[in-house]
Amino acid sequence: MKISDEREAEIERVVSAGEIPSSAQIGSRGGHRPDDVKGGHRPDDVKGGHRPPLQPPPQPSPQPPQIGRVRELHGASGDYLRELELRFRDLNLSGRRLLIDCANGATYRVAPEIFRRLGADVDAVAAAPDGRNINDGCGSTHIDGLAERVPEGGYELGFAFDGDGDRVLAVDRRGEVVDGDELLALAALHLREEGRLTGGGVAVTVMTNYGFHTAMREAGVEVAVTPVGDRHVLAELMRRGWALGGEQSGHIVDTGFVPSGDGLASALLTLEALGDGDLADRRAMSKLPQRLVNVRVADRGALDGAGAVHEAIEAEGRGLEGRGRVLVRSSGTEPLVRVMVEAPGEEECGAITDRLVEVVQRELGA
Repeated sequence: MKISDEREAEIERVVSAGEIPSSAQIGSRGGHRPDDVKGGHRPDDVKGGHRPPLQPPPQPSPQPPQIGRVRELHGASGDYLRELELRFRDLNLSGRRLLIDCANGATYRVAPEIFRRLGADVDAVAAAPDGRNINDGCGSTHIDGLAERVPEGGYELGFAFDGDGDRVLAVDRRGEVVDGDELLALAALHLREEGRLTGGGVAVTVMTNYGFHTAMREAGVEVAVTPVGDRHVLAELMRRGWALGGEQSGHIVDTGFVPSGDGLASALLTLEALGDGDLADRRAMSKLPQRLVNVRVADRGALDGAGAVHEAIEAEGRGLEGRGRVLVRSSGTEPLVRVMVEAPGEEECGAITDRLVEVVQRELGA
């Protein structure tokens, strides 16, 4: 997008409600309050007529060549909508009946508006933010409500955004949730068919379902795998000169539009990929059954040296070669080891997971 360029801004910044402090203190250089440093001493430091300095005299702050200015951009939403209309100018949603969940967040105005401009019959829920209800039982992190409403209301499909609008999940007419892996597969195959898949590849994370990899391999689309986090996906796209990537959580990045996750643009890309089709009849990929278990351990760093655990992982992985996968990793923030298994059948997936969890608990359990 070119909004910041058009406005001749050197820096662009979006301030979320959570970043606005309820109170503030003003401090001098060195972290002292003005009362502490006035005169360089405090009265109770006076002994024998000597007033020792608290700190060296403050040095003058560097002065900019000119004073900066902050200007509130009142027309940003209009600029954004125009960019979306330009990007999806050939998308006609006439006849589509949609339900969207705006999470009482960033998309509550722009999402209904762009769908209507493109011809859809759209209803919105969780579109009344009051400063406290963002993501509160709604949005992509609480999608069960939308999954009930879509079939009950006779909608063709629904989209759920998260509070800041950089993620999206979908729900088909039967009430089945469509995660980021499936949405990304739809987009990748569509763009490849149109000759618009920049670089011929996509970037995903280690959590992406094995079925995605199978579908891309069959379609001749190269896949790069990164650690969890959309920042890693974006970095890999930049490194390779590709444009499309994403996560199972619904972060989908299309650098041809904007170099970050954009839930609304991703929803429109999904509709573009569907054409006149039905999301319930999607065939972009076949998801493998997946099971994820978090095992509490005494020391999450101990996994690296746990020989018995690694032997079990390798053995189970060999048994699934070409049919599924095993992923065992330590949590980055908690004393947990995450055991994830994907296999062609639910029973096999569960059995492998149980065996691995047993080994991790025996060798590393708290």
